[in-house]
Amino acid sequence: MPGTTVQISFATRETLRLLAAQTGESMQSILDKAIETHRRQLFLEHANAAFSALQEDSEAWQAEQEERAAWDATIADGLKEA
Repeated sequence: MPGTTVQISFATRETLRLLAAQTGESMQSILDKAIETHRRQLFLEHANAAFSALQEDSEAWQAEQEERAAWDATIADGLKEA
């Protein structure tokens, strides 16, 4: 697998090495998981900030609530579950 060299601190490399030894995973796998976890955390933080901003705008929040109510009607559309 082609890769790229990234410089990390000695302390981070040592932590990575210890994690790899403890888990039996490769350092690459641990880095991949850590980056994915960080990406997901940032996504959730941005989503929460956007949701908070929506709630602060009373007109937009009301429109959101109305749209949710309209979509709730589809729950009882008479279709049988698969």
